[in-house]
Amino acid sequence: MTVSLERADGIEKVAFTLRIATTLIGAADSPETLIERIAPWLEREFEQTREAALKSIRTDRKLLEISFDPEHPGPFA
Repeated sequence: MTVSLERADGIEKVAFTLRIATTLIGAADSPETLIERIAPWLEREFEQTREAALKSIRTDRKLLEISFDPEHPGPFA
């Protein structure tokens, strides 16, 4: 899932990719449900995620990829 975040004042916009292991989500989970689960995590981790996403674009020339799996479940714990 590709996510794009923009500051409220519109000055800065960042994008990154989320990879979620299928073992962490249910068959009935819709994209909207996943976003509702991810949003609080993104709010808590916003500055760190923003910095990492900007660094990835500038240094590696690719979108940052954040993976959630059984070892690192993030908001799916």
